[in-house]
Amino acid sequence: MADFLEIRWHGRGGQGTVTAAKVLADACLSGGRYVQAFPEYGPERAGAPLRAYNRVSSKPIRMHCPVLNPQVITVVDPTLLDAVDVSEGAKEDAIFIINTPKEPEEIRKKLNTGQKQRVFTVDATKIALECIGRALPNASMLGALCKVTGLVSLEHLLEDVRKSFGKKFSQRIINGNLEATRRGYEEVKEG
Repeated sequence: MADFLEIRWHGRGGQGTVTAAKVLADACLSGGRYVQAFPEYGPERAGAPLRAYNRVSSKPIRMHCPVLNPQVITVVDPTLLDAVDVSEGAKEDAIFIINTPKEPEEIRKKLNTGQKQRVFTVDATKIALECIGRALPNASMLGALCKVTGLVSLEHLLEDVRKSFGKKFSQRIINGNLEATRRGYEEVKEG
């Protein structure tokens, strides 16, 4: 992992995007890194587009502003590809992780990415429906992000998912999220 990594999440209210950014921050923090996790909301209602951000560093983080030039862009809701410029400000070698059943090559064409940019896809919604019984793709997206970036090991991430979700949910929901995280890690594809 680089000494400093900025991540921008695109999702809709109610999909767990902000929770995913917080769980990632907790996992990185317990792994000895400095972190930030914060949301940016528009109208605060279910279904409204939102952004969340992470910064992960091996040194203290002194900046406190939105992530303008992310190295990693995670799109939790694929309908946002037609509604928002998710590639805005992306680094020349940015990584895109998109929740979609489509192949990475098809998404690469849609995003019109640069040659050095990498595109990954994972059908996080399908995984969530099969593991949790609801279209909450955040855990699957966390697994995919950790596989692609290597920020934390799968075992470390699963422990932090267990801790974060264990405070609020039944064991059945916790187990479903753990399985969704594992499957997101295993099923992410690069194009």
